[in-house]
Amino acid sequence: MILKNKNKFMAEKKIIAVIGATGAQGGGVARAILNDKNSEFAVRAVTRDPNSDKAKELAKMGAEVVAGDVDDVQSLKRVLKGAYGAFFVTFFWAHYSAEKEMAEAKNMAEAAKEAGLKHVIWSTLEDTRKYVPLDDNRMPTLQGKYKVPHFDGKGESDHYFTDLGVPTTFLLASYYWENLIYFGMGPKRGADGKLAITFPMGNKKMAGIGAEDIGKCAYGIFKRGTELIGKTVGIAGEQLTCHEMAKALSKALGKEVSYNEITPAQYRSLGFPGADDVGNMFQFYRDFDEVCNSVRDVKFSKALNPALKSFEMWLAENAQRIPLD
Repeated sequence: MILKNKNKFMAEKKIIAVIGATGAQGGGVARAILNDKNSEFAVRAVTRDPNSDKAKELAKMGAEVVAGDVDDVQSLKRVLKGAYGAFFVTFFWAHYSAEKEMAEAKNMAEAAKEAGLKHVIWSTLEDTRKYVPLDDNRMPTLQGKYKVPHFDGKGESDHYFTDLGVPTTFLLASYYWENLIYFGMGPKRGADGKLAITFPMGNKKMAGIGAEDIGKCAYGIFKRGTELIGKTVGIAGEQLTCHEMAKALSKALGKEVSYNEITPAQYRSLGFPGADDVGNMFQFYRDFDEVCNSVRDVKFSKALNPALKSFEMWLAENAQRIPLD
């Protein structure tokens, strides 16, 4: 009888299909829901490889794990069937193609419409060409038709959801502090042996957030029901200058870290894959700081996610994971 009641309880929960459930954003959303045992939602974790360690971990936590392919609209239609809502995210850094992201977003919107989903969160970003037109030479045009490809493709894709009338909240995330761990943006030793972080941000504030908090904020959006449908919600844990980031890193690491300011052009020439795209992104953050920071509201993020971490709080848990050259 207890098992029967449990199954009935589970069946009554609203299913949220989480695309990219083993990735940074999707994984955060899935765990935020699964860690709340009183949640009105259940998780359908959609991943290309249900047999991966991360997928198995989500299954242990109580997720329904299913195989799905964002490049195949029929696959998406199958995994969305019977769901209440979905969290949609694309994966630019797996292929560096804005066109591929846009095709995936179109597939998601079409599948969501057919499935009759009641609430979709689309993890998008600004189309920077609205602020820096292609003929504006302040920053180079990339791939022939973008300024910041990994922003512009997502921003341009917003219309797929609005054109089809999909009930959507448009989520704008911030700079991942995890980039200091995984993307080579942490402190490096210069020729003088001293540690420094290198950014082309001048003294402008940049919105940042821990990846896990993105998922918790998204869960907060779902919990508000229809309130945020049709709205754009920007989230951040804190807005800091690079000098302030360096000071916080120094304190957390117990080693002096300074801010090595360079120009966007110098950053674009650093030579790592996507350096031109990332250099343009930082230039957009710097030159349009008021635009970026006004929409990424720390106070509202905290309302969505009361456990929201500041940079100092994030460092307290993660500083020792930052590799130091």
